[in-house]
Amino acid sequence: MANRSIISTDQAPKAIGTYSQAVKIGGTVYLSGQIPLDPETMELVTDSMEAQIEQVFKNLSAVCQAAGGSLQNIAKLNIFLTDLSHFALVNEVMARHFVEPYPARAAIGVAALPKGAAVEMDGILDVG
Repeated sequence: MANRSIISTDQAPKAIGTYSQAVKIGGTVYLSGQIPLDPETMELVTDSMEAQIEQVFKNLSAVCQAAGGSLQNIAKLNIFLTDLSHFALVNEVMARHFVEPYPARAAIGVAALPKGAAVEMDGILDVG
């Protein structure tokens, strides 16, 4: 895998398991899931659901930048929520970070997320 590289930045939370923040193959970057961890303290942001969603976008943005792109380069975004009643809030916050054309997206309700987070997102980035 000569054209495979690992993307890492201290502007996003360190990996808390056996994974990389992102893997780049050619012009495609596979973003690992980000939960609302503050990268400096590695503690969950718990002020509000809105603050958690904002932190996730901030973390994703940092990894996108380290890969040579931005949130606008995300082709596919996956959103995992422990409570789907927050779906409208996700849309509201997402509208602050993205402009049309929006990425393809899925929003999935899950029973639990790492460290007790209420939201996690991952995605596929095109920097080719």
